[in-house]
Amino acid sequence: MGEELKVIVFALGAEEYGIEVDKVRTIERMLPITRVPKTAAFIKGVINLRGVVVPVIDLRGRFNLEQTEPTEQSRIIVVAVGDLEVGFIVDSANDVIDIDTDNIDTPPEIVGGVKAKYLRGIAKLGEGRLLIMLNLSEVLNKNEIIQLEQIEV
Repeated sequence: MGEELKVIVFALGAEEYGIEVDKVRTIERMLPITRVPKTAAFIKGVINLRGVVVPVIDLRGRFNLEQTEPTEQSRIIVVAVGDLEVGFIVDSANDVIDIDTDNIDTPPEIVGGVKAKYLRGIAKLGEGRLLIMLNLSEVLNKNEIIQLEQIEV
């Protein structure tokens, strides 16, 4: 048996993804997003989260998936990587589960249109259910973090 990993499950379209709970600060309903000029299209802008300005990334845009309008189920998952906090817009945040790290396989080159560098692995949950584990350090790679840190409000 490997280690138990506690994971937040969220959806983008028909695919389920996971982020380790210890990287997640909070999960919020959609909030008003202030657009910031001269940023990448997938950087939607910033939100004011209890007095803290947090940049927001649309994960569909980040992964070059089809863009959709937010719904009642849409959420902003605020994650912390190093001293940077960033919000991810996702279609829904469904569950918190425990995964045995032995059940996480190396991802294939492309999964559902998402490049493997953004993925930590694919977790097998039983009954043919797969969970795509994100590699947050790549999703927020340094070039984009520099860009996010330059956002002045």
